[in-house]
Amino acid sequence: MNAPLNVTLRQLRVFIEVSRLCSFSRAGDEIGLTQSAVSRCVRELEGEIGLKLIDRTTRDVQLTDVGTNLVGTVSRLLADLDEALREARDLGQQKRGRVIVAASPTVACRLMPRVIAACLAQFPLVTMILRDDVQSDVLRKVKSGEVDFGVVIGPFSSDDLIGTPVMTDSFCLVARRDHPLAREKAVPWAALAGERLVMLDYASGSRPIIDSVMQEHGVEANVVQELGHSATVFGLVEAGVGVSVLPWLALPLPADSSLVALPLEPRAERTVELVRRRDRSLSPAAESVWSLIAALPARAEELD
Repeated sequence: MNAPLNVTLRQLRVFIEVSRLCSFSRAGDEIGLTQSAVSRCVRELEGEIGLKLIDRTTRDVQLTDVGTNLVGTVSRLLADLDEALREARDLGQQKRGRVIVAASPTVACRLMPRVIAACLAQFPLVTMILRDDVQSDVLRKVKSGEVDFGVVIGPFSSDDLIGTPVMTDSFCLVARRDHPLAREKAVPWAALAGERLVMLDYASGSRPIIDSVMQEHGVEANVVQELGHSATVFGLVEAGVGVSVLPWLALPLPADSSLVALPLEPRAERTVELVRRRDRSLSPAAESVWSLIAALPARAEELD
């Protein structure tokens, strides 16, 4: 088995410059080396290969047949290497990359569109891909590495993940304009007693929080429908099936609908958190998107 050649990039680059300029002195001026250093690099390269690459006299520099054949191959290799290094540098400077983010539906519908728009404006060579999944699937995909990071409802408990709070969100009553509660500027939680409730199901990170708050205020929930998506909730409420409790981030309401959203008092909060794997660092591109989300307002109501 042949021993590997101990050839350096510096030797190859010097050789290419000498062949291009047909001069040791001009090649040295071009790359910032003395003529003697250029000559030494070429001799070392020839010694490592075991063949003469350049015939030189006091007045003339000419490539040998072997040198001529080598120039084309080495030039292509160096060009490919330079391109790969430029791409790596761009990645390190957060200029390009592919970032996959998973978010809970009630976070994705209002929060993430503005994040994607900001990413396009600030990092045009970063491709951001959004996955809107129920919270349990978001956490699973973050753990498995299917996505770079997630945006979920906190708090959550996991030894494998790190969570960083981003903002707080509160809850509102969604009702038809002709509903008696729709005349109020704000609705107390206790007023939900006896109301038919159209709710998000337990795949939503918000549902356990809502149930806890209603229990705290002595509300015996009369849940008539449990659904996976806020758009379906809006449809049932508009059809008169009942009223709903949703986080503000689940809005806006459908255009030209007969629905209103009113704050529920006292204010009850949920936390929106960024989540990533504890044992894996983010790529520079993913770090850029993470920072965009982390810089959002501290309260969901301040988004508009």
